[in-house]
Amino acid sequence: MKISLESGSKLKNVMTADEKFKKMTEAPINKLVLSLAIPTIISMLTSSIYNMADTFFVSQISTSASGAVGVAFPLMMIIQAIGFTLGMGSGNYISRLLGQKDREYSSKVLATGFFTALIVGVILAIIGILLLDPLVYMLGATETIAPYAKDYIQYILLGMPFMITSFVLNGTLRFQGSAFYSMIGITTGGIINVILDPILIFKFNMGTGGAALATVISQFISFCILVYNSSIGGNIKIKFSDFTPKWVMYKEILRGGLPSFYRQALGSVAMIFLNFSAGFYGDAAIAAMTIVGRVIHFAISVMLGLGQGFQPVCGFNYGAKHYDRVLKAFWFTVKLSITVLSLLGLIGLITSPSIITVFRKEDLEVISIGSLALRLQCLTLPLSAWIIMTNMLVQTIGKAKEATLVSISRQGLFFIPSILILPRIFGLVGVQISQPVSDLLSFVVALIVGRNVLLEIKEAIKEENQS
Repeated sequence: MKISLESGSKLKNVMTADEKFKKMTEAPINKLVLSLAIPTIISMLTSSIYNMADTFFVSQISTSASGAVGVAFPLMMIIQAIGFTLGMGSGNYISRLLGQKDREYSSKVLATGFFTALIVGVILAIIGILLLDPLVYMLGATETIAPYAKDYIQYILLGMPFMITSFVLNGTLRFQGSAFYSMIGITTGGIINVILDPILIFKFNMGTGGAALATVISQFISFCILVYNSSIGGNIKIKFSDFTPKWVMYKEILRGGLPSFYRQALGSVAMIFLNFSAGFYGDAAIAAMTIVGRVIHFAISVMLGLGQGFQPVCGFNYGAKHYDRVLKAFWFTVKLSITVLSLLGLIGLITSPSIITVFRKEDLEVISIGSLALRLQCLTLPLSAWIIMTNMLVQTIGKAKEATLVSISRQGLFFIPSILILPRIFGLVGVQISQPVSDLLSFVVALIVGRNVLLEIKEAIKEENQS
């Protein structure tokens, strides 16, 4: 009787996997992308909202406290960089393997990405806690911001292992076509974070530390939900016995994940340079640029969610050699992203002072600096649609060099030189225009890379049709 039950369970999982493969490779493209994108958009918006909630509630304490969130942001980006590297790398690989119907090896890829993330998270958390004081100043804190930043960062470091692994699980679930299961974990954690923020910050008088503790608690709850969801709905179950820490495995994971690492790691370095450059003009400048960064990220999160709905469709169909479906999904996603970001950019241009006032209405200097910076970034916001969607395409189909080039351009190749050079020429305005200048230059790079890759896919379609 026991054997019969186990066999039935295995058959059910195989059927579920086959049904998922059929859906990913045969369902109408537009409906398929949207069905996968809606849960990821909700997840991205929820994450962005609770990031803005941290900034909002902490900003009610003081301008220096608001700046502390900006100082901690590069550390958060490093956490994301590691999580995205292992999550996107494993997920990209898994989606292509599932497109080839190789579920057994997919299980080893998932386990390797997950347990590697957990181990790396523990090691880095210990190092960060031991070096907390120099770490805070290394991230760009001023003397007045440093005490608030320490309170915030110490809790973030404690939660680092769970935060990194949550990013991995989020990515691997999405690439299996299970964005809904990912959304449940991310959204639940986000709602809990928003609820806990005012309670811990004000009622328990924990200040910036309360905001960070709220984030860690919510991330741990998300982690638990995502681990459970990885074992249901036909998803690949995480098993330690499948952990395969071998170079041949890491090579493929890193090939798909390193572009994400470069993007996030350089973004972290860029934020540090931004903090130092803005800090020259006082805590108000750091606070203003922190607020603008969160607002722009909120706008881009809609597009990121849409792109994350595109990626599993791209991976499955590229692995199954349905290249025409890859192209259809890409163009649908690009057009919709440009439309959405153009609308959001227009809203930001018109209402920027009101948006900044919501966060720090008592500080006119923060409002003045932030309003101009937000308007300038809204002008180039629609360009991000092509930059990021091109990056998602080339990364998902395994073109590591092209994906790396596009990844490093926006926050590294162009932004870092901009934030180092432009303030020396234009002063505070140089700080405010650094990101728009970087966006313009990055768009040119992404245009060239995207054109070349799309031509290659069209040639592959011709070859498939001829054969």
